[in-house]
Amino acid sequence: MSTPQTAIRYTPEDLLSMEGGHRYDLVNGQLVERHMGAESSRIAQLINQRIGLFADSQQRGLVWGPDCGYQIFTDDPNKVRYPDGSFITRGRLPDDLPPRGHMRIPADLMIEVVSPHDLAWEVDHKVDEFLRAGVRLIWVLYPDTRTVLVYRPGSAVTRLSNADELSGEDVLPGFTCRINELFPAGVISQNG
Repeated sequence: MSTPQTAIRYTPEDLLSMEGGHRYDLVNGQLVERHMGAESSRIAQLINQRIGLFADSQQRGLVWGPDCGYQIFTDDPNKVRYPDGSFITRGRLPDDLPPRGHMRIPADLMIEVVSPHDLAWEVDHKVDEFLRAGVRLIWVLYPDTRTVLVYRPGSAVTRLSNADELSGEDVLPGFTCRINELFPAGVISQNG
């Protein structure tokens, strides 16, 4: 008689110590691979860079890229999610210094860039988790259609297209960026 195999259960600390741990979300003790290709990585870098330059020049807060994990979920205290970008307003972190390990407070702004292998329900679920955890503003960028969906707690979703302008609203006052500036010229909309 063979012994049943138990699935390995990972911890948030395991993600921090394993090589490439930031390439996985941690859900129910299991590693969930993040699907980020070169195109989505480049788009995330462009928006993070724009937000970072603005936030630094205005002394508004701190910006993180796709390797900053958030351990902020009350339904599963060991869950860790990595957005493609995030912003935390100045004064919310002690001495405005990043913690060692994972972030333990919700960001004010989260950014997700959808990759070809992302499933719609997974993106929706992740957005919902971040909203329930207290994130105030979420931008989901869709390279194939050159659109951005804007989520706020308790509000309808806003869809912005190529000619529209993205705003930091009350989370990052004064920040604006045209949608067409976020997508590389080689990305062509499937809608024409």
